[in-house]
Amino acid sequence: MVKAIRLHETGGPEVLRLEDVEVGEPGPGQARVRHSYIALNFIDVYFRTGRYPLALPNGLGSDAVGVVEAVGPGVDCVKPGDRVGYLMGPQGAYAQVRVMPAEVLIPLPDGISDRTAATLMMKGMTAQYLFRQVYPLQGGETILYHAAAGGVGLIACQWARALGVIMIGTVSTDEKAALAKANGCTHTIVTSRENTVERVKELTDGKGVKVVYDSVGKDTLMTSLDCLQPRGHFVSNGTSSGSVIVDSQLLAQKGSLWMTRPAMIHYIHPRPHMLDMAAELFGHVLAGRIVSEPQQEFALEDAADAHRALEGRKTVGSTILVP
Repeated sequence: MVKAIRLHETGGPEVLRLEDVEVGEPGPGQARVRHSYIALNFIDVYFRTGRYPLALPNGLGSDAVGVVEAVGPGVDCVKPGDRVGYLMGPQGAYAQVRVMPAEVLIPLPDGISDRTAATLMMKGMTAQYLFRQVYPLQGGETILYHAAAGGVGLIACQWARALGVIMIGTVSTDEKAALAKANGCTHTIVTSRENTVERVKELTDGKGVKVVYDSVGKDTLMTSLDCLQPRGHFVSNGTSSGSVIVDSQLLAQKGSLWMTRPAMIHYIHPRPHMLDMAAELFGHVLAGRIVSEPQQEFALEDAADAHRALEGRKTVGSTILVP
């Protein structure tokens, strides 16, 4: 028996229960992974609260790193002893050990520790697909990025700097502004005391930006649209403040804007492409262009406290759970 966090109902952090679970041998196409670190992501909150449907009872979490203990028949992409990470597959990463589809496991390079990798799988790969696929940045663009001091945000700051992109990042406090700047964000806007639209127009000589990456959602929708140039791109990559509903006529009125609501699953397949994405991310890390370490750490049994901190905006950067 091993320990795992389970949900029997949706709701607040209190619904997360630490339970004993049985983990069997991997079947065809599967691998058993013993976790060293588990990543906390805001999407976990969506599943916990029921915003994203989840058959119950169930596990939680889709992002972890560890070592392969055993593989089932037909598996040749990983072997026992391999250090791996993953960000796809069924919910259930909040566990000491689990059986996974082997095809979603990403081998980790020797130069990247498990602790670092735990901050990179979902968050780093999200930065990759946002900056390199959803709206491919070439360098020289001016962009607006909401929540620049978050887990994805700090990686995005560094990636933007590596690409030669002028990044305007929104944050909620001066402390987060300093952190975002230290990680490469060109300009910061402290939303608790500054008007985002006015500052963006000031920083762009009244032109606005070509693209906005908005993981906040409902609360920042109109701000994001008002910061865009005509024919600009609104990338709605999260809804932490609530869902986004946009009338297409509004997009026309605001300047014939483009809007997309991307999902990782549509940008990461097939497996060779996923491995190429990871190779680009790992290359930046190994070269020192992206440095990523956990900023908060909780024991697995304290997952509820980790969720409270995340939802209360008391975290910066990445948060990990230690099984």
